[in-house]
Amino acid sequence: QVQLVESGGGLVQAGGSLRLSCASSGRTFRSYPMGWFRQAPGKEREFVAAISWSGGSTYYADSVKGRFTISRDNAKDTVFLQMNFLRPEDTAVYYCAAGRSLSGNDHEYWYWGQGTQVTVSS
Repeated sequence: QVQLVESGGGLVQAGGSLRLSCASSGRTFRSYPMGWFRQAPGKEREFVAAISWSGGSTYYADSVKGRFTISRDNAKDTVFLQMNFLRPEDTAVYYCAAGRSLSGNDHEYWYWGQGTQVTVSS
């Protein structure tokens, strides 16, 4: 079993930045593609970004492309989401997930973190 623990969420003003981290435990996550998803109140969970097991391939939602960067440090079993130029519409609970393939479909992910709140004030 893989356990994922997110950190780094918080309150930030529009235009600011946050860096989310997702640390894994249990089994190594090196063989898993990793993704970030988010869910705002009253809305469906949506894909944010994904990264291959090696870190060589990434995939971003159009809404965050150019502003967010996903990366991973396999030596530390950690995946990151650097969020720059944040907007109020980025406010959501952010979840990291480990899956079977590089995908924006949440059904392709098997393990999920507990989520971390990101709030962007205007």
